[in-house]
Amino acid sequence: MMLQSHSRFLLQTLLTRAQNLDKAVELDYQWIEFDDVRYHVQVTIKNPNILLLSVSLPNPPPEAMSFDGLPLGAIEAIKTTYGTGFQILDPPRDGFSLTLKLNFSKVRPDEAYRNSLLTKLASIREVVMGAPLKIILKHLASRTVAPELDRLVAIMHRPNETFFLVPQADKVTVAFPMRFKDSVDTILATSFLKQFVEARRAASLSSAPSCSWSPTAPQELEGAPKETLSANAGFVTFVIMPRHVEGEKLDPTVWNLSTFHAYVSYHVKCSEGFMHTRMRRRVESMIQALDQAKPLEKTRSMNNKSFKRLGLNDANHTTSK
Repeated sequence: MMLQSHSRFLLQTLLTRAQNLDKAVELDYQWIEFDDVRYHVQVTIKNPNILLLSVSLPNPPPEAMSFDGLPLGAIEAIKTTYGTGFQILDPPRDGFSLTLKLNFSKVRPDEAYRNSLLTKLASIREVVMGAPLKIILKHLASRTVAPELDRLVAIMHRPNETFFLVPQADKVTVAFPMRFKDSVDTILATSFLKQFVEARRAASLSSAPSCSWSPTAPQELEGAPKETLSANAGFVTFVIMPRHVEGEKLDPTVWNLSTFHAYVSYHVKCSEGFMHTRMRRRVESMIQALDQAKPLEKTRSMNNKSFKRLGLNDANHTTSK
């Protein structure tokens, strides 16, 4: 199962607001997704057609590329994706990395266009967090390397965690240090990643990016800060070729790489939950089997009266009478 690029709650909020513009209501929603990105949606009764969307990103680690709290190329990516229909507030709302202003009265009334636009807005996390990765992969599609990039590029994808890219004209190597806090998650993730690599070797996946796993940092990460190379579940490396980012393949590739750790975490938690369910069912069946094996109490009764076996003396006494 692949993760959706848009926030379902944000999309539902935007669509509901667009369908009820005639109702002057006040909205003030805040929530967190992926354990790292915080959203804030505001609509006031005074200006019911104006919606403010604020996004707060986790603080980037020192090795990651960022400008004013945003990933490299984020502002340009927003302008390219949303055009002139949105206004970027400068500075953003207090406590947030970015604030967008949407005026519903300036959005075309065509329902299909409006829904498409709001779906793009609900994918703001993909647009912002995937901006530096998209720059690198765009150059790969044209078989070039961005001149301002270093040999080894670090991109933030979780709070205080990064993955690394080695951009070249004919390929981009992407390496993920896989870290998990729970020891059970670490064991399951390691097993899952090894099988992930084995599955890639199937004939049906021959055109997919090559994938490898190793318990230690691959050679491509030579020169990376040592504190970033601690990975209790090993390292996963993908090699992205130009054919993987041509045309419409670019955006899905950017999203899948940006959320790879979340994808693995999701399947690890599902596996753990499945095993717990199987274990509970197994214990329940064993308890049921033990209950059925208990000896039944034998009581002799007739007419709801219990009989007592008479002793020899009792029988003689009864006969003499």
